[in-house]
Amino acid sequence: MQAIKNYIQNAIQELNHVTWPTKAQTIRISIIVIGFIVVFAIILGFVDFGFTQFFKSILSIASN
Repeated sequence: MQAIKNYIQNAIQELNHVTWPTKAQTIRISIIVIGFIVVFAIILGFVDFGFTQFFKSILSIASN
């Protein structure tokens, strides 16, 4: 039981050493991450659409 107590105390001490980002930094980084997600989703959507069209054309040629 003492080991668990020591672990928690050490974890709290380490968290006190962390330099936490400011609110402005957190908002800026969050906006950047959301932007990358949106851009990647759009790119992935175009790739998916392209593959769908490609395979539809292959299947229509094969069925004729």
